[in-house]
Amino acid sequence: MTRILHSRPLTPQAFAPYGDVIETGSDYRLINAGLCQRHNDLARLDFGDARAGISIFSAEPRALPYTFDLIERHPEGSQAFLPMTQYPFLVIVADHPGATPLAFITNGAQGINLARGTWHGVLTPLHAPGLFAVVDRIGPTPNLEEHRFATPYEVRQP
Repeated sequence: MTRILHSRPLTPQAFAPYGDVIETGSDYRLINAGLCQRHNDLARLDFGDARAGISIFSAEPRALPYTFDLIERHPEGSQAFLPMTQYPFLVIVADHPGATPLAFITNGAQGINLARGTWHGVLTPLHAPGLFAVVDRIGPTPNLEEHRFATPYEVRQP
């Protein structure tokens, strides 16, 4: 038996309690002799007393409906996922392990920054190649907590 979640489009307003949506908008300045738009300071990165690191993740694509029973969080720092292709991906977040998760689908031109301590699903691309640049905390102390649901959830399209 699974519990059903319906995905919704990712918007900055709906995602605000969990972090930042990273996307272009109308607020920019021109640089590089007017040939480039700089959309500046789009996420609140938080690494505590550690440093930022940039990694490349290559995740196996999944399909909807998608069943999951695992969420995790990083209590010591934020974590940003920046797709290196223009395909939508699934974002699952929860207020805490006892709360019903929310499922968002990006529009293919959005990244996310999960705020420090936000419970979230694993990286879930919906198309190959599942390639992401990830900006997160690099430090000497553990920064991962996991929770498994006794009853899985299934994410479906609306």
